Amino acid sequence: MCGIVGAVAHRNVVPILIEGLKKLEYRGYDSAGIALAEGRSGHGLLSRVRSVGRVADLETRAAEEGADAHTGIAHTRWATHGGVTESNAHPHISDRNRLQICVVHNGIIENHESLRAELKGKGYTFQSQTDTEVIAHLLHSVVAGGIALFEAVQSVVKRLEGAYAIAAISSQQPDTVVGSRRGSPLLLGVGQGGSGKGENFLASDTSALLQVTRHVAYLEEGDVVQIGTDGYRIVDDQGQPAQRPIVESQLSADSIELGPYAHYMQKEIFEQPGAIANTLEMVTNASSLSAGLFGSDAEPIFARTKQLLILACGTSYHSGLVAKYWIESIARIPVAVEIASEYRYRDSVEMADTLVITISQSGETADTLAALQHAKSLGMTDTLSICNVPESALIRASKLRFLTRAGPEIGVASTKAFTTQLAALFVLTLVLAKQRGILTTDRERELLTALRHLPAALNRVLECEPTVKDWAQLFASKQNALFLGRGMHFPIAMEGALKLKEITYIHAEAYAAGELKHGPLALVDAAMPVVVVAPNDSLIEKLKSNLQEVRARGGELFVFADQDTHIEAGDGIHVINLLDHAGPLSPILHVLPLQLLSYHAALARGTDVDKPRNLAKSVTVE
Repeated sequence: MCGIVGAVAHRNVVPILIEGLKKLEYRGYDSAGIALAEGRSGHGLLSRVRSVGRVADLETRAAEEGADAHTGIAHTRWATHGGVTESNAHPHISDRNRLQICVVHNGIIENHESLRAELKGKGYTFQSQTDTEVIAHLLHSVVAGGIALFEAVQSVVKRLEGAYAIAAISSQQPDTVVGSRRGSPLLLGVGQGGSGKGENFLASDTSALLQVTRHVAYLEEGDVVQIGTDGYRIVDDQGQPAQRPIVESQLSADSIELGPYAHYMQKEIFEQPGAIANTLEMVTNASSLSAGLFGSDAEPIFARTKQLLILACGTSYHSGLVAKYWIESIARIPVAVEIASEYRYRDSVEMADTLVITISQSGETADTLAALQHAKSLGMTDTLSICNVPESALIRASKLRFLTRAGPEIGVASTKAFTTQLAALFVLTLVLAKQRGILTTDRERELLTALRHLPAALNRVLECEPTVKDWAQLFASKQNALFLGRGMHFPIAMEGALKLKEITYIHAEAYAAGELKHGPLALVDAAMPVVVVAPNDSLIEKLKSNLQEVRARGGELFVFADQDTHIEAGDGIHVINLLDHAGPLSPILHVLPLQLLSYHAALARGTDVDKPRNLAKSVTVE
């Protein structure tokens, strides 16, 4: 949830660290800081610059203090242990007997309380409420005994329980940064065209390093890495020298810039037609579907699959709920969808011949990774990951995979990651149905045609933005909202409510429309806007009855309908007609106007669209 950057170079690394943090700010933005090794050749002092708030505040303070160094580490924080204060901001320092150690850390150290008690017994004084500070003091206690930082990190990480990505510097070795990871992402950036001579870097995300290198190596669980101006070295969790392949990132600098858009969320909403096209490229260019789209082992795994278990969190969980409707109705395979953070903590029952599907934008979601490991421990080892990051931990932990190719998603409120997940899950539905002999050739051809048309259909839906913007003004003063949907559009209503909560701070709840009379109708009055997803499907007449129930109680309706639903606008009823009904692909189209509604309502309320309070993009802690 937090961001790390580290650098060693023959030039001032402060601008590199600050720019890297700006690119990682979506991961956390409560506070930020840098630690610098100011001296050379073992006679250095470490200095820190920290600030509460955004990276821009840190940049101003660093400039005021004239920060300049050839070695440094940096961090942008999303608070877990301890409040949002400068004393809790990273980097944390251990400073005793003319030896200084500074550390930045992502993740949670679960045994920090026992370690803290041990270190206090050794005379160490704690200045923060964080779990991270124990790492700094532990490292100090080892380095003070005459151990180099690289070996000290190897020793200390063996004592840490939980998830971590760390980077550390020492006043005794001002030309060195040492990092390690387990459960949280950390990668090596190799400078000078991949030679590693002259400068090298660490970061929790490739986007932070595009300014200096495209050559990266993804560290494995338990790896420890040391970087300097003369190169780098890596050992694995057994302390053995390790080689990690250096790859050239295909990420474009333009893809993480705002361009003509006011916010990343707006940019990413409008990128969805292209993101869908990229995700479906291999599918839409083919004349038929094959299991090989999901990996070389997919065909035998799909052949023995009798049920599916989908594990995901947040928005990804909603995509799994939509997939349940698709897979059960089209492929006729039973599907269980579980919130990943709940699944691993109950007495789960193993099921033979189950395909376990995990869904995540980042592929580093701690709860989803843990749920996958729990399912595998029960003997359910046929696994498929749907993810947006090719080198993520989730991809590496799964037998099968499907990359969504949405490109970087910076806005905390997920948009294009969600619709590309839906596209991938629909392809999976068709492949499973075909393998089971349920999908006829004509139906396959028809649905492939619909998939090819999807980007154009999304572009047409986006044309409703001006009207949605007008609606959003009516939400600015509201404190509560209801979202209604039926069938496979009920999870879309859930996603719409989540978006409104995330970025406007309006309390919003979603219900299956048929449940209105079972309790939620008591909330409806003239002050309660009710947003309705109303496709022209087999449930439209029942949904119309639910709308009448709302109007009879004075509720104000905002209806996103297909054409020919014959829902007329009038007093207390606002209607936007989108397209002709898109059949099973309708949920992908109907979520776009809900995203736009949340975006423009947030603008009307003056909230921070891309960085909503209390939230961060990549949830790498439980």
